[in-house]
Amino acid sequence: MRNRFQDFMYGRYGNDQLNQFLSVAALVVLIVNLFVKVPFLWLGALALLIWTYFRMCSRNTSKRYAENERFLSLISRFRREGYGGYSGGRSAAERRAQREQRKYYRFFVCPHCSQKVRVPKGKGKIEITCPKCRTSFIRKT
Repeated sequence: MRNRFQDFMYGRYGNDQLNQFLSVAALVVLIVNLFVKVPFLWLGALALLIWTYFRMCSRNTSKRYAENERFLSLISRFRREGYGGYSGGRSAAERRAQREQRKYYRFFVCPHCSQKVRVPKGKGKIEITCPKCRTSFIRKT
């Protein structure tokens, strides 16, 4: 059964941050509909879910990727640098470079000044000193 699903999803776009947001928004609309009883509000939630599954099963991956990038650039002003998987102030080349570095390094955020600190993976529990503010903190790599 799992192989059939994998075969079906081969070449399709799959899940991304916009799909996750749409799914959560549909769930919120359904929960609000339980208490508020606005006529046909559930149709909005159904439309969000249909759009989510349409995007997930789409074979036009470049268009879905562009939609997700527009969504991420829209919400980037609400996200703080260093939290989550996406930080909006960086270029695509910088994000790609950091993705490549994640094979060999772990990235931590200084609890004092929010400076990103890169340390090698697989060193166990180590004491990290922030190069900017000299605050020391212990993390497991």
